[in-house]
Amino acid sequence: MRFLFSLFLSFFSVYTLSSNSSFAQEIDLDAGEQVFSQNCAACHSGGNNSVNPDKSLKFEDLNKYDKCSIEKIKYQVENGYGPMPAFADRLSEEEIFNVAHFVLSQAKNNTW
Repeated sequence: MRFLFSLFLSFFSVYTLSSNSSFAQEIDLDAGEQVFSQNCAACHSGGNNSVNPDKSLKFEDLNKYDKCSIEKIKYQVENGYGPMPAFADRLSEEEIFNVAHFVLSQAKNNTW
């Protein structure tokens, strides 16, 4: 049993260290804020939504529209939806990772 646990732990450690998962990335909220200011603030200033005011970046709206996780925010930023453009071709994975964390942090802490 101990051997199986060690084997599992070894595989998990190698996978975590070698992948581009959020486990291996360091969150930089300041960098996320800069990306937001340069790419998102035109439509989402103060966490609002100038195109569709009902779909703001405030926690209640993120939760209401099932966008209240890092993965879902990253997906939205990468792929866009409706009038929101996709940013996958303009932003790096690291920039998307950081801006997603910035958005969720602002929403959860109600600091928009």
